[in-house]
Amino acid sequence: MQEAMFYDKIGDGKIKCHLCCQYCTIYPGKRGICAVRENRDGVLNTLVYGKVVARHEDPIEKKPLFHFHPGSRSYSIATVGCNFRCLHCQNFDISDYPKEHPDIPGVEMTPEQVVSEAELSGCQSISYTYTEPTIFMEFAYDCARLAHKRGIQNVFVSNGYTSPSATRIIVPYLDANNIDLKGDDNFYKKVVGARLQPVLDTIKLMKDLGVWVEITTLIIPTHNDSEEFLQWAAEFIKSVDPAIPWHVTQFHPTHKLLDKPRTPVNTLRRAREIGLRAGLKYVYEGNVPGEGGENTYCHSCGELLIERTGFSLKTVRLKDAKCLRCGALIDGRGMP
Repeated sequence: MQEAMFYDKIGDGKIKCHLCCQYCTIYPGKRGICAVRENRDGVLNTLVYGKVVARHEDPIEKKPLFHFHPGSRSYSIATVGCNFRCLHCQNFDISDYPKEHPDIPGVEMTPEQVVSEAELSGCQSISYTYTEPTIFMEFAYDCARLAHKRGIQNVFVSNGYTSPSATRIIVPYLDANNIDLKGDDNFYKKVVGARLQPVLDTIKLMKDLGVWVEITTLIIPTHNDSEEFLQWAAEFIKSVDPAIPWHVTQFHPTHKLLDKPRTPVNTLRRAREIGLRAGLKYVYEGNVPGEGGENTYCHSCGELLIERTGFSLKTVRLKDAKCLRCGALIDGRGMP
């Protein structure tokens, strides 16, 4: 255990946690919604510091990040726990674990070990992913600071519920963030156990503070596939920055949403068309490899610039981040 950051003592032994936008009031001996931050005698402790439950070398495109060092690999880590309760969680075995078991599993690792493994693997970045990285912020923060000293980039794959104070602490060491924009406010309340507005605020703040942001919407039939929602989402992203890539991805039945079918490819294509018509420069169809919606096209002349199959790059027609046909600058970080 380690004392947590981002909390206040509010009397009678209670604690107010302000790591994420759940802003839990935690009574003595109890844990927050994430189930990995515990009030012990008036001190908030993080139970997951250095307890790495998953670590892999992933293509950066798996995050998904298509405009951040394309074709590179990212050393990816996670702990157990999450501050959401998504009915469709793909990693529920680790995100829900501390809500259902008394122990906290994971391999003990120090920030030095994480960064050294990333270096030895030749990865250009470390991704804090699989579960919500905000809930292991203290460990991610220490890893990220050390990684930056070694010239390694840092990536969050996040639900966007990081509090403004925590966002401002991590941003100097955070290079990219793929943030979920899951649905409307009703969707967040019913399916996720949260609210929409804090996510919108985090997207704007991350962008304003200079983090490279990409957005993912997992499209679930009857839940968030309406023309109205997709149009609203596209317009919101455009209002922040039309250069933010939007990934509209296919849902697969899982966890507690087994009664919903896979998202039809036609629905993804409709979402992509809505995004492009709204003025977004880059919209991608996810989880449907080989359908063509993963490719990067020039926003100016329509030239095929990066051809993808799944997480692999087949063709790259860029030089110095510019379209070889018309010379338009293609937005991103570390673009070819």
